[in-house]
Amino acid sequence: MYDVIISGAGPIGLFLACELRAYGIRTVVLERREAIDPTLKAGAVSGRGADILTRRGVVDLLGDLPSIADLMGGRKPGAGSLQSKTAPGGGAPRGHFAGLWILRGGSSTSSAFVLAPQQRIEEALETRARSTGAEIRRGHAVEALDQDASGVTVTVAGPDGPYELRARWLVGCDGGRSAVRKAAGFDFPGLDGIMTAYQAMADFDDPEFAPMGWHRMPRGLMVHGPHPQRVLVAEFDGPPADRNAPITQAELEAAVRRVSETSVTITAVHSVTRFTDNTRQASTYRRGRVLLAGDAAHVHPPFGGQGLHLGLGDAINLGWKLAATVRGWAPPGLLDTYSTERHPVAERVLHNTRAQVALLRPGPRVDALRDIFTMLAETPEANRLLTDLMGELDIRYGAAGDHPLAGRYCPDLALKTATGETQVADLSRRAGALLLDLSDRADVREAVRPWADRISVVTGVVSSSSEDAEVGELPDALLVRPDGHVAWAGADVAELGEAVREWFGESADPAR
Repeated sequence: MYDVIISGAGPIGLFLACELRAYGIRTVVLERREAIDPTLKAGAVSGRGADILTRRGVVDLLGDLPSIADLMGGRKPGAGSLQSKTAPGGGAPRGHFAGLWILRGGSSTSSAFVLAPQQRIEEALETRARSTGAEIRRGHAVEALDQDASGVTVTVAGPDGPYELRARWLVGCDGGRSAVRKAAGFDFPGLDGIMTAYQAMADFDDPEFAPMGWHRMPRGLMVHGPHPQRVLVAEFDGPPADRNAPITQAELEAAVRRVSETSVTITAVHSVTRFTDNTRQASTYRRGRVLLAGDAAHVHPPFGGQGLHLGLGDAINLGWKLAATVRGWAPPGLLDTYSTERHPVAERVLHNTRAQVALLRPGPRVDALRDIFTMLAETPEANRLLTDLMGELDIRYGAAGDHPLAGRYCPDLALKTATGETQVADLSRRAGALLLDLSDRADVREAVRPWADRISVVTGVVSSSSEDAEVGELPDALLVRPDGHVAWAGADVAELGEAVREWFGESADPAR
């Protein structure tokens, strides 16, 4: 029997498998596709998702990555583009909100950006998952499930016929139409879409039929680039009549012509998807021994590229908590904090994507709204708020202590230790929590010694150049959860002990 079955070998399922294997959890991943889906998807990861991939060392597996200039092929945004050449206050923009390329910076605890197609990230994650001992079965799809007090039995459709598989836990990472979510009886409330959109990589008889960039047109939204073959068009006339129907070249060409107001001809289609802007979210991410992560738990339109980093945030939050539960040291209620912490995060994403759709609709009334919104968003405080919102940079979970870092994502502090220099990102590559002793406190180190199987202790002095300007004076010590969030920050040893037990259960040391 497996410890965990993961349904779905997309980036979220594969990342979760890597997390579980880091704790020795026997894991199998089931994926209905025979190979990685080549359809055009996310082309980059920013914000917290990029931090997660960096700190776990996944970025190192991606090889040489292109720059935006490489993808643009020397072309520049055309007149009328919604992109701005510089962000407010100068400098290149770090992202957009509803096609307004004005976001220049947010929380100083993140500056990462990974320019890599989703397929490349999936390849790296699959390689790592297999190397750690995760079993990945392609061409195997979950069809039904039955759970009881001790585990979950899954009916699988495999290449050689149906069979059953049993595990202590099942996690659905199988996308917006999740078979696991439906079979386990999760509800999925939300709003229906109001648009039909296509995203494609295609060849055109006139590659310059539309200027590069984002353009609101009288009949919808036109996005061209950053690669000359990439196009996204959206019409605000209702959702697709049949999302499962094959997309023909003629259908795509007609939509591009209507929105771009040109007679461009598509000569070849390399990849195309059809989507709408429905937003839905499971009310809880756990039902008994079945859990959901990524798009299986929440769906929203792709504007702002938030889906991948949102799902990675789910996986890194769930991984260590599920591993602790399997290993038997999880304190009561630890696994339930996965849903209580991550549900509000996704709820914000659904909310802001609805706002973006409203700002992208054509018409003079929205023109006026966008003008006022842009004026407000160019103020430093609003710009930071939007950047943090889009990158999941301002998330603060419950934590002990009243220090500004408590509950936040731990900055990538540079440390001088007795054995040399290191950074939090380097220390985060191994499984488990960290106690960062920044003041050489023997009593602090002793307080966590009985949890040495779960918490690594690092004593060092923080380099002044790495201090977070928003944090101010650093605390004596930090207790950092395996997902990178600070569980405690301060100097009070008794308070530290309470935080350790809250998140890491009772000590394995019988003397304690």
